[in-house]
Amino acid sequence: MWDSCPARGKSGLGKVLNLKNSSSWEYLIDILKLDDRGLIPAVVQHVDTKDVLMLAYMNRVSIHKTLETGDVLFFSRSRNEMWHKGETSGNYLRYRSGIIDCDGDTILVQALPEGPACHTGSDSCFQSDLSNSTEYVSQKSGTKIFKDLFDVIQERKENPITSSYTTSLLGGDLNRIAQKVVEEAGEVALAGATGRPKEFTEEMGDLVYHAFVLMVANGVTLEDVGTILQGRRSG
Repeated sequence: MWDSCPARGKSGLGKVLNLKNSSSWEYLIDILKLDDRGLIPAVVQHVDTKDVLMLAYMNRVSIHKTLETGDVLFFSRSRNEMWHKGETSGNYLRYRSGIIDCDGDTILVQALPEGPACHTGSDSCFQSDLSNSTEYVSQKSGTKIFKDLFDVIQERKENPITSSYTTSLLGGDLNRIAQKVVEEAGEVALAGATGRPKEFTEEMGDLVYHAFVLMVANGVTLEDVGTILQGRRSG
């Protein structure tokens, strides 16, 4: 279902749009204000908790596929291709509803996440409080976020959450986690070897997350690894 703000004053807004009906599909596109690249921002919200999970972009095809398949698909601006969220990580977003804002230039997608929405392993991509500039700078500098991520994973081990992807990994076989590390390492190597820095960075985020999960599963801490690195530095 796609709803829209009645304030736009167009007749038929708020109706269920059936993709089998071509006129309904064309009507939906007519409502939306796509940019010069044919994209529109899509804010993703947890359908149950109402937490804001992430911001991405959609185009005609990804909207169509989302409504058709029930999985949320985006368009990756960095890779310039369709992005089926969760296809690689397993962290799918199951589509529940979509709401078009009053100006028709933003979509609110309500979805049920299967695992963390953020590539860092966090449930939401929105983590930094701008009112705390020190915390924000620390996270942006890449120092604090690693500790925060590790702490979240450790918390999932000590206090499991049924719907959490991290919990499912920690509660399963070590081989599954190890396989994910190997898989992500391969993606990192491929992106680095072919000179794709943006994709390399994204894949590094996935690798770090899964490596941290494997560390927690084995009872290894960041301090343990830090001690090894410090010893090598001293030597």
